[in-house]
Amino acid sequence: MTEAMVRKKPGMASVKDMPLLQDGPPPGGFAPVRYARRIPNSGPSATAIFLTAFGAFAWGMYQVGKGNEIRRALKEEKLAARSAIVPILQAEEDERFVKEWNKYLDEEARIMKDVPGWKVGESVYSSGKWMPPATGELRPDVW
Repeated sequence: MTEAMVRKKPGMASVKDMPLLQDGPPPGGFAPVRYARRIPNSGPSATAIFLTAFGAFAWGMYQVGKGNEIRRALKEEKLAARSAIVPILQAEEDERFVKEWNKYLDEEARIMKDVPGWKVGESVYSSGKWMPPATGELRPDVW
């Protein structure tokens, strides 16, 4: 809407001559503005959250303790089983050692048969104490 139509006169006029048109509140006024901080009460309380977290932690630690007991029992069982078969394994190793030692002595006798005064199996070292070989094989070149 133009100014000429509002004044019902052509051309420009002073602002003072224009009719006063001002916005105002509706009858009865505006509704009150909520400016207070209102936090809803929905959801668990801090105490409930804390107790739930503590309960979950306690249950988890209980489960860890049970797992440790099971692991300890399995470890003890494995150790008992291993210690039960040690004599059998040692007997097998002793049998293997004797076979290898006899092969070694046969080979030594064959090689040294022409050497006078050579005693097969006698140590060339004079320690007087028998020591088993440090490796699994006596002579890898002798089969």
